[in-house]
Amino acid sequence: MARTKAARANLKAWATRANLADVAYGTSRGVSLIGDSVPILKRASAKGLKGRVQLVFTSPPFPLNRKKKYGNRNGEDFKKWLASYAVLLRDLVTPDGSIVVEMWNAWEPGKPVMSTLALESLLEFKRAAKLFLCQEFIWYNPARLPTPAQWVTVERVRVKDAFTRLWWLSPTPKPKADNRRVLTPYSSSMRDLLKKKKYNSGRRPSEHAIGRRSFFSDNGGAIPPNVLTFGEENVPESVLAGSNTSSSDDYQRFCKRFDLEMHPARMPLNLAKFFIAMCTDAGDLVLDPFAGSNTTGAAADQLKRKWMSIEADEDYANSGLGRFPRLAQHYRMPRS
Repeated sequence: MARTKAARANLKAWATRANLADVAYGTSRGVSLIGDSVPILKRASAKGLKGRVQLVFTSPPFPLNRKKKYGNRNGEDFKKWLASYAVLLRDLVTPDGSIVVEMWNAWEPGKPVMSTLALESLLEFKRAAKLFLCQEFIWYNPARLPTPAQWVTVERVRVKDAFTRLWWLSPTPKPKADNRRVLTPYSSSMRDLLKKKKYNSGRRPSEHAIGRRSFFSDNGGAIPPNVLTFGEENVPESVLAGSNTSSSDDYQRFCKRFDLEMHPARMPLNLAKFFIAMCTDAGDLVLDPFAGSNTTGAAADQLKRKWMSIEADEDYANSGLGRFPRLAQHYRMPRS
């Protein structure tokens, strides 16, 4: 099947010619667009992007009890709103493409009780587009503040909520993926085992039978679990490709220098890189319809993937330029 102009062209130039939306900025691999993602995605689909996205990686505005500038919804409104994107995004991905959605936990207003809204919303999204749940991931963030504060730090009846879940969904049970791209460094004990070629084989209490040579092969690293932390000792080497500069530090310096408001819900660059590395090849297209500070675009660019990001808030969209140091150095404050 012939590739569309969108797939082979400079995406910034293509988006401009296709009149998709206002362009915040772009690189040779991708473009950041400003506006409501629904009409933009519909126009992009009609202009040739349908069935061409290899990975949708996104973190929609979470259903928090406190209203945020980035437009979070609550309750049934949130569930219906998220589900309205399901078919649209499914039709944009390739037959073996993936959709990865990050979702924070939610709590019942005024009660030390967790809401099931996040899970219900993900299930509704899955059902609406008849997607397969390939795997659930947990991103554990030890640096999270002790929230919900009333129940954790004031009344001391709960512990801090320190993880978000990510659902890896696809229109097929077997999307493009390769866990060899996200191997983590072997532990010191495993390195010692590989060197000495000696360990206790036999049947374990779990009833698994471990052969005498089962762990003698050096496969270049350990298969990571579906609980992700991204400490220095367990970052897959593949996600460290590209710039050694911390994108988050670049972003914060840029926002402070030009007095731009920073997005309050930023994910780590390595979280996006993990899924981009595992689910795409160089040159594939990655899409984020709720881009925020454009962590996804920066991660994709560093891993030599094409990318398109969409952010409704113009200030947040423009602040994402700070994740691209070569572009940011030419930025000039608009005259008031």
